Amino acid sequence: MTPIVEPRTERYLQDLIPRRDAVLRDMERYAAAHDVPIVGPACGRVLFQLARLAGARRVFEMGSAIGYSTVWLARAVGSGGVVYYTDGDSANLRRAQAYLRRARVIDRVRLLTGDALELLKSTDGEFDLIFNDVNKEQYPEVFRLAVPRVRLGGLFVTDNVLWSGRAARAAARGDAETAGIQNFNRLVYRSPRLFTTIVPLRDGLAVCQRIR
Repeated sequence: MTPIVEPRTERYLQDLIPRRDAVLRDMERYAAAHDVPIVGPACGRVLFQLARLAGARRVFEMGSAIGYSTVWLARAVGSGGVVYYTDGDSANLRRAQAYLRRARVIDRVRLLTGDALELLKSTDGEFDLIFNDVNKEQYPEVFRLAVPRVRLGGLFVTDNVLWSGRAARAAARGDAETAGIQNFNRLVYRSPRLFTTIVPLRDGLAVCQRIR
């Protein structure tokens, strides 16, 4: 992933972040060693803060991998809240389950395996926050599915919307991922149901509040 922010500024921001606890540090090391995509501590802190500011108690996460962002969100919703974890890889789910147990938030997480879009369809009710981090060519379909499921005033947050800077350039022929992100970014900014800001942190984080 190519940094969005000028490298010296990126290092400065990363150095400011307080030391994480042992569980998060272990997850970061595992992700780095095994090339597992996680949001990292800077975006993890944003997710935690947004969930707290929104008073989120019911969160649906689309694409959870080893559960790094799940830990941040589960800590944010508190003991009475619930976070729906989703991933298509059962090995990821088992590893996430172990980390969530170590983080002492397993009781507030519902672990689901399969396609995140289908799992959202089959899970009833509205959500205070939906976090989207699935395959990038699926982003436009996630927009269509997820926005109606966010409560009024709730948040729809999406990772990787700048895509190492590729979102700012014309997509190459056959590059469905970049094209999907570009389409998604247009959709969230033009939607009358959302108030959207893209934060150029890490790989770009779209923060959308449902306003109607």
